Amino acid sequence: QVQLVESGGGLVQPGGSLRLSCAASGFTLDNYAIGWFRQAPGKERNFVAAITWSGGTTDLADSVKGRFTVSRDNAKSTVFLQMNSLKPEDTAVYYCARQRNGGSWSSARKSDDYDYWGQGTQVTVAS
Repeated sequence: QVQLVESGGGLVQPGGSLRLSCAASGFTLDNYAIGWFRQAPGKERNFVAAITWSGGTTDLADSVKGRFTVSRDNAKSTVFLQMNSLKPEDTAVYYCARQRNGGSWSSARKSDDYDYWGQGTQVTVAS
């Protein structure tokens, strides 16, 4: 069955870095765009980043531009979110998700355009 498993979260000091991984199984990763979203306690889930099936195009939320990058290794069925210069406001549970088959890149920021989600990984930025 389709599975997405995030890893790499943890506790980091402000200004630090983390690299999240999203391991895919049960489907051919290189047929799909993948998105990253995050949800802080008491807040709605928000778009963070997305990457097309080939990795040739990426999109990043304004709040993380210049600090986060998204990449993928289709041969390893894994998508990455490199997070640098982390801030306390980046604290959240981070989720990766598979954009539905036929989904438009123009809809990649919308969570309801994704059909499978991972369980999430906690990122806490605090001193």
